[in-house]
Amino acid sequence: MFKQHPRGLLAAALANMGERFGFYTMMAILVLFLQAKFGLSGVNAGIIYSIFYFSIYILAFVGGLIADKTRNYKGTILTGLVLMAIGYFLIAIPSPTPTPNKVLFLTLTCIGLFVIAFGNGLFKGNLQALVGQMYDSPEYGKMRDSGFSLFYMFINVGAIFAPLAAIGVRNWWLGKHGFQYNADLPSLCHAHLDGTINSVASESFTQMATKVSATPVTDMTVFAKDYLNVFTTGFHYAFGVAIFAMAISLVIYMVNKKNFPNAKKVVTSGAALDPDTIQMDIKEVKQRLSALFAVFGVAIFFWLSFHQNGLTLTLFAKEYTDLSNMKVSLGSLTLQGAEIFQSINPFFVVFLTPLVLAFFGWLRRNGKEPSTPRKIAIGMFIAAIAFLVMAIGSYFSNLPLHSAINPEEGGVPLAESLKVTPFLLILTYFILTVAELFISPLGISFVSKVAPPQYQGVMQGGWLGATAIGNSLLFVGAVLYTTIPIWMTWTLFVVACTISMFTMIFMLKWLERVAK
Repeated sequence: MFKQHPRGLLAAALANMGERFGFYTMMAILVLFLQAKFGLSGVNAGIIYSIFYFSIYILAFVGGLIADKTRNYKGTILTGLVLMAIGYFLIAIPSPTPTPNKVLFLTLTCIGLFVIAFGNGLFKGNLQALVGQMYDSPEYGKMRDSGFSLFYMFINVGAIFAPLAAIGVRNWWLGKHGFQYNADLPSLCHAHLDGTINSVASESFTQMATKVSATPVTDMTVFAKDYLNVFTTGFHYAFGVAIFAMAISLVIYMVNKKNFPNAKKVVTSGAALDPDTIQMDIKEVKQRLSALFAVFGVAIFFWLSFHQNGLTLTLFAKEYTDLSNMKVSLGSLTLQGAEIFQSINPFFVVFLTPLVLAFFGWLRRNGKEPSTPRKIAIGMFIAAIAFLVMAIGSYFSNLPLHSAINPEEGGVPLAESLKVTPFLLILTYFILTVAELFISPLGISFVSKVAPPQYQGVMQGGWLGATAIGNSLLFVGAVLYTTIPIWMTWTLFVVACTISMFTMIFMLKWLERVAK
């Protein structure tokens, strides 16, 4: 599989697995952690989630600037790995729930998230730039797209296990203290402690508490505090698991550092050249940068839609999806929770990548392989189909407004019999993953091919910066999710992806010309 690719490709992918592990731990549990820990609404948790994901990607632009300025990509990447480990350590430290000072502890959590985001910014884009430099040689140039697809596949191996590890640690800690997992209980506990729960929801709360507790429940206030404290402490320890993943990535990176390329020198026209020098005139540089910024603008709408998988799609899994059969048993430990869906996307990435590569390889051999910009446009169309599936499924399931099922707004959690089948989300994630494979690794490949050599790091950061802008708007999904019918929320994402597709089609010939 790696025979026709540079020697450092597999090592780079394995070094990136720790980052993916932490990323998918965050994607799986961050919103749910914020709600359980601090009693935040979906909108407020969504705002923090959006800012965090914005920071992860916009700081990659800063990390690219630093690496391009110093030409020390390897050292910048190493610093990023260390900072991410420190950030996970900060949020892994358990603190009491309910919190004695919500503002203080929420601020400390946000500081830890910022450290993770800054470390990620130094690491992510610059490692991708190093991978791109591996394919600057004519020997490997034609394999650039497939190389980035393989890179993308292998880094997602860690992402498969991150949500499962998070669920396992959280549920193990619950079991150790005589409790079972219930997705609806944290919001009911907060509503009870805040005095916003109504009589119907209070009755449901009592019934659920009796089912999940190994000991008789005599005081609902004591139960609410104990359950929240154990539940969120399990989340803290789940963040701690990411530290070990970062340590493994650090070891892999250090052992294989010598296999990664050194940054090449760049000079202006007319200067003396040596074998490691690349020359490019100003006109071509401007043309390439214009094409890249155009693609960045289109990508914003895709990431606004796609990264709902950690926000509104996760909330949908918790509140509207029947999780009774979504269980994985490992001896006495049961892996169950809305977070389990976050393993489905990376699983499909690993499973589908060889099939997609084989399909593109067949097209390449027959002279019919689409250009990278055309593949990205196709990916936008596939993403629109995914959200169309969600819109149709939600509409015909006649799901109530979010306010009707939110205990803190006087609602009652939806009965299991009225929730939708988990196969709706599984199908959606399958289609979204196909779209992702047409867009994310190929977008990175396009950037590495088109970016002028002196701007490799900053342009990879630009691609991630476009992702950041899309992520900064993620909270819009949470606002829509909590205020309008669920099917209408998904329909708006269909529109966003469709607009992206037609914009790419409009620019297609220009982008293909620049990328030659």
